[in-house]
Amino acid sequence: MAVLTSVITCPVCGEQARAVMPENACQHFYRCTGCGETLKPRVGDCCVFCSYGDARCPPVQAEATSG
Repeated sequence: MAVLTSVITCPVCGEQARAVMPENACQHFYRCTGCGETLKPRVGDCCVFCSYGDARCPPVQAEATSG
């Protein structure tokens, strides 16, 4: 069963916030609740959760368990 929440840590201000991840898609943008910065995935990552979250996104989790 996939983890559906992740704590995102802003690389600009360090603010942490728990966010619900979409189950069947990658999220490409996230606005920091602290400084307002719009986060985008780092090169090589599919989404902001894979770049800045404490849990990978559900599609990547599913791929890891099936592959």
